[in-house]
Amino acid sequence: MNRGGKSRPFEPGEPSDIELLRAHVAGEQHAFAELLRRHRDHLWQTAMRIAYTREDAADSLQDALLNAHRTAASFRGDSEVRSWMHTIVVNACLDRIRRNKTRRAVSLSPETMPDPADPRNGIAELEVSLMLGRALFTLPPDQRAAVVAVDLEGLSVAETAVLLGVAEGTVKSRCARARLRLREQLEDLRDPGNRT
Repeated sequence: MNRGGKSRPFEPGEPSDIELLRAHVAGEQHAFAELLRRHRDHLWQTAMRIAYTREDAADSLQDALLNAHRTAASFRGDSEVRSWMHTIVVNACLDRIRRNKTRRAVSLSPETMPDPADPRNGIAELEVSLMLGRALFTLPPDQRAAVVAVDLEGLSVAETAVLLGVAEGTVKSRCARARLRLREQLEDLRDPGNRT
């Protein structure tokens, strides 16, 4: 997975994302499948970071991909195809959260966590990941979407504003509130006896 949020470089002669999307719109049978192959890991991680459960992430991703498949002809080319698909996934996750209305238990199963790079630090990394995962899910969905895009996916404030369809100032304030709340949550999780 490319953590910087940019598309991977293509081999010479390989069609670009926009060419694949246009081919899909024109009726090319395998063009959309190739787009999914290129971006599925990123889109899945996006859904997992925003949805409350693995099941909601899977359902949201499926809804988003069906939506992207059906509405591909409406793509205006204002952004990269990957960003367009990312936006559809974020919106599908937020729609599902609104529909569910209630918060369910967070699924942080071992298969959702990446393998630690260094076995000596594996336990510490897993502990930090679990604490961050728990803290992220205490945030309101709009703050979580903003902070995930900026801090975890490396998008700029401007890119995130376009992605979420809000003003840059709104992204900044959502991120600031989210970071403050995350800091408080992480301090509470590290030292539960220190709560006031």
